[in-house]
Amino acid sequence: MKEFNLQKESARLVIRPLIMEDYQNWLRQFNERHPSQHAFDPGKLDMSECTEEWFRDLVNKHQELAINDIAHVFGVFHLEDGTHIGMVDFSTLARMNFQWARIGYTIHNQYWRKGYGKEAVSAALQIAFHDLDFHRIEAHINLDNSPSTQLAQSVGMVYEGVRKGFIYENEKWTDQLVYVVTAENKVE
Repeated sequence: MKEFNLQKESARLVIRPLIMEDYQNWLRQFNERHPSQHAFDPGKLDMSECTEEWFRDLVNKHQELAINDIAHVFGVFHLEDGTHIGMVDFSTLARMNFQWARIGYTIHNQYWRKGYGKEAVSAALQIAFHDLDFHRIEAHINLDNSPSTQLAQSVGMVYEGVRKGFIYENEKWTDQLVYVVTAENKVE
């Protein structure tokens, strides 16, 4: 079976798929999260069901999604000591004449305000454009999620508009801001 193993190093980070050897590090960083800082930060999570077997299934699922070009999920790790800092993912929306994907990103809240989000997303966008051959990347952001909006802007994404009733969450359809970057206007 083919293996999805794209990775990118930045000044302080490594962006790569999760592997089984990441389990303890990954779990420890989730368990060390601070309480929620705002409405879009889940804060501490119940990780009791996240056993090693559960994590193996997660790693295998990420591999399957990537090999089938459905989604490409990357862990964000500190280059120097390997600490798991967060995740970045791309969901393929359309190929052929579109080459279009959605980006998602999260940094554990104990690592906020250190520039890791911008650095991780910038490196991941390089993978998306150079290795995964996407042309257009969109971020779909809740209207009042200013930290995510600021991150999207900091990596060169441009506000495109509002999609009404776009995502079903919290038992209702919510509007989303759309930020976009294309291969022609990416920031390196």
